[in-house]
Amino acid sequence: MPSKQDPKQTVFYRQLEQETTRTVYALATCNAQIGGEIIASLCDRFSLEEAAGIILVSLEQLLRLNAEAFVWSVEQLLPADILKAIRNVTRVAVSRQSIERGFALGEEFSVDGMQSSQP
Repeated sequence: MPSKQDPKQTVFYRQLEQETTRTVYALATCNAQIGGEIIASLCDRFSLEEAAGIILVSLEQLLRLNAEAFVWSVEQLLPADILKAIRNVTRVAVSRQSIERGFALGEEFSVDGMQSSQP
């Protein structure tokens, strides 16, 4: 028996997919005005962390489609606050995966990049 998905969740995923697709197309243009407007729009409509997540997923898709546009976007377009939020999102995800794989936080890795020195 197939499970029924919550209609609100379905709408959310559809909106997320649309935002990601729109962002990928905007970044692929390598046009600072278009890219800047789409990023500003995301930041106006979503929290900084949510906007960073959408941009991160978009960048991953863009990397597969157009590596030059990916590099341009990261180097020329992304504001410092978005880059910082992306770092925070990825730091949490990598930390969770590391802990799930049995690594010890503070001993074998750290969240802030300051690993304790082990002999």
